Amino acid sequence: MSTYLVTGGAGFIGTNITKFLLDQGHAVRVFDNYAAGKKPERLQSAAQYVEGDIRQLDQLVDACQGVEGIFHLAALPRVPFSVEHPLETHQTNVDGTLNVLLAARETGVKRVVFSSSSSAYGDQTVFPLREDMPALPISPYALHKFIGEHYCRLFASLYGLETVALRYFNVYGPFFDPNGAYALVIGRFLRQRAQGEPMTVCGDGKYYRDFTHVTDIARANYLAMTKPTVGKGEVINIGNGEPHSVMEIVEMIGGPHEFVQERPGDIRMTHADNSKAKALLGWEPTVSFDDGVAALKRDFKLKSSKNNP
Repeated sequence: MSTYLVTGGAGFIGTNITKFLLDQGHAVRVFDNYAAGKKPERLQSAAQYVEGDIRQLDQLVDACQGVEGIFHLAALPRVPFSVEHPLETHQTNVDGTLNVLLAARETGVKRVVFSSSSSAYGDQTVFPLREDMPALPISPYALHKFIGEHYCRLFASLYGLETVALRYFNVYGPFFDPNGAYALVIGRFLRQRAQGEPMTVCGDGKYYRDFTHVTDIARANYLAMTKPTVGKGEVINIGNGEPHSVMEIVEMIGGPHEFVQERPGDIRMTHADNSKAKALLGWEPTVSFDDGVAALKRDFKLKSSKNNP
C-alpha cells in the first residue's frame, strides 16, 4: 500500500481519482482549498483531507511528508475566467504547479502526475492531435498548462523527479458539477433540461469535443503513477478518440435549444490520438460516449432515449 497526495482532490476529477486509489487499497491525502465549494457528496470517508493552497509552498511541504506520489490536479480551470483574470490564474496554475514540484523534490516524493489539458494544442488544422505537434495555446489557461508540462520535464531531467503530464480531453462523468469548468457543455445542458429551460448553444454549435469519461481518466492517472515505462516528463494524450459536436449533444439529451454568443478562447475541435497512451501506459478508453451521457441523464432523471422533448 502506498500513500498518495491528490491536490485538488475535492474537485470533480480529483474525487474520482481519490475514490479509485482508495478502491485499490492505497492511503490518500487530499490537499484542497475548496475554491469550488466543499461538496459533501465528494468527500470520501477513508481519505485524509488537508485544507491548503498550492500557492503556499510551506503548506505543500507539510502535506507531502510521507507521500510516495502526487497527483496534481489543483487549478483554476475555466478558459474564459483565465482570459478575464490572467494574473490570478497564472499564480495558481503556474506558480502553484512549480510549488508542487519543489515540495515533491524537497520531501523525496518519487513521482508527480500532472493534470494537463488538450487546450494546449490550440486551434489546429490537422487531426487527430498528437503529442509531437507544436502547441499553440490561445488562452492563458492553455498556456499555463503548457508551461506546467515543461516544468515537469525540467524537474525530471534536472533533479531526477519522475514526472508524467496527461493531456485530458473534455472530461465528464460522476461527481461533476453542472456549473463547473469540466464537461461544461454537458453539465449546463443537463441542468437546463432538468429545470425545464432551453439548452443554450454557443455560436453555431459546430464545436467538436473529444469527451472522455472520468473513470477512464482516473485509471490513466493510476497507470501513469505506477508504470515503469514512464516518468521522464512524458506528455500523453488521454482522450476517447471520437469527437462529438455540441449539436449532437443537444440531440442526445433532447429538448428545446437556443443559440447564444460565442465565448472567447474556445477552439473548434479536439480529437485525441491516444496511441501513445496505449503504447506507454497500456491504457485505452472503456466507456462509450452514448453510455456515459445516458448514465448522466439517469442521474438527472431525464428520459434516456434520443430526441426526447
